[in-house]
Amino acid sequence: MKADNQSHVTEFILLSFSNFNEFQVYLFMISLVIYQIALMGNSLLVLVSSVDPALQTSMYYLLRSLSLMGIGCTTATIPKMLNNFLSKNQNISFGGCAAQMYFSCFFGASECWILTTMAYDRHAVICDPLRYSLIMNRELCLQLALASWLSGIPVATVLTTMMFTLPFCGPNVINHFFCDSSALLELVCTDTFAFEVYGLIGTVIVLMLPFRLIIVSYIHILVTILKMCSAKGRCKAFSTCSTHLIVVSLFFGTASWTYFRVKSSYTPESKKLLSLSYTFFTPMLNPLIYSLKNQEVKGAL
Repeated sequence: MKADNQSHVTEFILLSFSNFNEFQVYLFMISLVIYQIALMGNSLLVLVSSVDPALQTSMYYLLRSLSLMGIGCTTATIPKMLNNFLSKNQNISFGGCAAQMYFSCFFGASECWILTTMAYDRHAVICDPLRYSLIMNRELCLQLALASWLSGIPVATVLTTMMFTLPFCGPNVINHFFCDSSALLELVCTDTFAFEVYGLIGTVIVLMLPFRLIIVSYIHILVTILKMCSAKGRCKAFSTCSTHLIVVSLFFGTASWTYFRVKSSYTPESKKLLSLSYTFFTPMLNPLIYSLKNQEVKGAL
């Protein structure tokens, strides 16, 4: 009976924000503007930090990686959402859905670790300023950035492979604006215990472990700042890491709120809004935060 009720799914339907049919054009225009700001802001930050001699330090090298990940994260999900706002055809192919899930997982996981690497960089510059250039040399910076990029590959590969080898049942309607694993899991017609266990382990490794390392780094930074005799020195040290703190709070706060809430405490619509915050708004705000709060970037611009 169970085998007879299963259907071979070749495509999915993304509901996106179809509940707001009368506002589709307005949602498209707002989303397009935000997407353009995210692309232009991150691209400009990559360009400026690449060509300006004053920004050839480890911090800005890592910032370039963060901006590239922001571009990748928004591009993996937003263009399809924009298309769904204006088109009656909201279908996405089986392979297209798998690719969307893979790249959203890949860029999300990589961004967690690049933010952790940036926290280590801030720890080195504040807690050990005399040896900063030796600690965060170009070779180590390159290795840490490369490790951050590579960290997303095993998580995205295993998660996507496990998901898309599971049998899907009709209807093939995904109540989300992109192929998110939690939304896809509701369409699976077999036991999902193994996937959920891996998903939990992956979330701990990708979200909680980097976040804990960042917390430890900032505890050491705070202790070092409080030991400074000069109020001016404390203010300067705090301003050095304030931009990174804001970005970390935005990204990890919204991502943790999305994936660690009790299932019964949120609706599909609320999860869509939370997902927008870290896939859409955070990549848009990152270059604005670093441009407005950082005098070196403002000067380079």
